[in-house]
Amino acid sequence: MPIKLPASLPAYDVLTREGVMVMSDDQAARQDIRPLRIGLLNLMPKKIQTENQFARLIGATPLQIELSLIRMSAHQTRNTAAEHMAEFYRPFSEVREEKFDGLIITGAPIEHLPFEEVTYWDELTQVFDWTQSHVHSTFGVCWGGMAMINYFHGIRKHILPAKAFGC
Repeated sequence: MPIKLPASLPAYDVLTREGVMVMSDDQAARQDIRPLRIGLLNLMPKKIQTENQFARLIGATPLQIELSLIRMSAHQTRNTAAEHMAEFYRPFSEVREEKFDGLIITGAPIEHLPFEEVTYWDELTQVFDWTQSHVHSTFGVCWGGMAMINYFHGIRKHILPAKAFGC
């Protein structure tokens, strides 16, 4: 089954060219199936590139997936056009009453900062609390995973002199 994305989202065309099964809202409405609702809380500065990467992975499943792009409510991104953010992203404050089958919290290139110094840390802890009652499964990637393990288990991160793995 394909991943449901807005037809005007850049990832729609990218994934279609790559052979990933993608469907528009109109196509999905004609199917008699409830898609899995997956939220992507995208904390990365290059939003479009990150959307493409996660949509590509999520779209490789045989299930129909509805991907919801989520942003922090008060944080304004400097690296992605405001028009793109307004058209495709919803602030956490707008989705906090909704339920999701899954939530992906991406990394962010702020590993050098103490968690409490991140400008959106207070709201992110609200997201973490919200996941306990509104999300079936939450997946933290890179810094998002470190932030979750710190919040839920009190395990602090340790800054290394050089990157240990990854790109």
